Formats: sequence, structure tokens, C-alpha cells
Amino acid sequence: MLETAAADMAILTQSVVPLEMTQAEVFQAVQDDALLNASFWANIALAGLSIILFVYMGRNIQNQRAQLIWVATLLVPLVSISSYTGLASGLTISFLEMPAGHAIAGEEALTMWGRYLTWALSTPMILIALGLLAGSNVTKIFTAVTGTTAMCVTGLAAALTTSSHMMRWFWFFISCMFFLQVLYVLLVQWPKDAEVAGTAGIFNTLKLLTAVTWFGYPVIWALGLEGVAVLDVAVTSWGYSVLDILAKYIFAYLLLSYVKANESAIAGMADGLGAADSANVAPADD
Repeated sequence: MLETAAADMAILTQSVVPLEMTQAEVFQAVQDDALLNASFWANIALAGLSIILFVYMGRNIQNQRAQLIWVATLLVPLVSISSYTGLASGLTISFLEMPAGHAIAGEEALTMWGRYLTWALSTPMILIALGLLAGSNVTKIFTAVTGTTAMCVTGLAAALTTSSHMMRWFWFFISCMFFLQVLYVLLVQWPKDAEVAGTAGIFNTLKLLTAVTWFGYPVIWALGLEGVAVLDVAVTSWGYSVLDILAKYIFAYLLLSYVKANESAIAGMADGLGAADSANVAPADD
């Protein structure tokens, strides 16, 4: 009798709480969606080519600031190739049941949470490179880096919250507030520093490329499966992948091309002096 009761309880438990998908099953689900799978492998290939190209471009850079910009930029495709390999293998993907109020409430949605890990590591590198290019100081660079890290972490919380539909959007709102902080540094403070540093031309190009592409991420989140589910998971993934190509590989190529061709100008920049600081520097005694 006890054995029968235990068996009945096991059957009941399985019927109420479905077993979590194994990594092999998630991997197979990715393989079965050719469009989704292609969005991962396209970036793996481009990241690999970018790493080889960027190593070649930076092989003769001597100046310390220029080297630091190069290292920060090189880390972007290095992080990306690791992240996209995790997505393609099913390691950093989960199926989560959407909460009541969501467009597909009660259904399981494929959540690519590994992307947020990529952004939490790669976007700080982008901002460090931009801050150094602008000749900005440590405080402003630190503010931008912590802001973008918090933006990515709270975005991850929005994607993983299944307890409440409202809480998903509240996390999304918090993430957007951190994004505005980053934009303030990028669009208001650093352009002034770049004018003083003499790098305003290339900085303004990269600033606009970064701002425009980064605006695309919350838009895709809101329209995609994690938001109102207007876009399916494969289209959402390709949207993110295209933005990554523009915001990472194209950005990095433009930046490193400038650094390689203008290393002497980079070497002549004052360390940590932006526009806001140079106005307060006291003149030296005669």
C-alpha cells in the first residue's frame, strides 16, 4: 500500500510540476529553429574574424593610452564569441513560463538570458574605450561603467521575473533609468572633454553610433517575446544580433582604425583631463 501511495504521489507531482528541460533538449530546440540558430552562428563567425583583425591592427601600438583603448576594444569580440557560443550550445538559454498578464501567459518562452551577461561585460569595455578617447577622467568613466552594468543586470532581472507581469516591466523601467544616466555621460559630458582632447571628430561619430544602436535594445525587448510579444523569438534574436554587429564590431573597427592612424595624437592627450576639469586647473607658478 505504501509503495502504491508513493507511486501515485510521484505521478501527481510530475503532472503538477513539469520537469525542467535538460541542456540537451534546449540545445535541440535551438537547432530545430534554423533562423534562431543562424542569429547565433553569424555573430560567432564575425566575432572570430574581428578578433583576428583587431589583434593585427593593434600589434604595433606603443602608447599606453592607445594600448588601453585597444585592449578594451579587443575584449568586446572576445566576450561576444564566448557569449554566443553559450547561446548556440543551449548553456545560457532557458524556457520560462510567462506570468498572468503577459501576451502568452501560462506558456513557456525561450529566454536568452546569456545575452545580458555579454552586455554586462562588453558595454563597460565600449564605454572605457570611449572615455579614454574623449580624454575624460576616472570619475566620469566609473559613472558610465557602473551605470551600464546596472542597466544590464536590471534588464536581466526583467527577463527572468516570472512572478508578476507588472514587476517585469518595473525592472525594465529601472534598467531604462540607468540607460539615461549612461546617455547623459555619453552625450553631454564626454563631447566637451573630447573637444579639449582634440578627438571630437571621431568621438562624435562613435557617440552617435553607440547612442542610436543602444536605443534599439530596449525597443526590441519591449516588442519581443520578453515584452508584448509582437516579435517571435527568432526575429527578436536577429534584432539583437544585428545591433550587436553595429554596436560592437563596426564600432570597434572604426575606433581602432582611428587609434592606429593617430597614435601620436592619442599619446599627446593629457591624462584624465576633460573639459570640466581643465577649467579648474590652477596655472603653474613661474
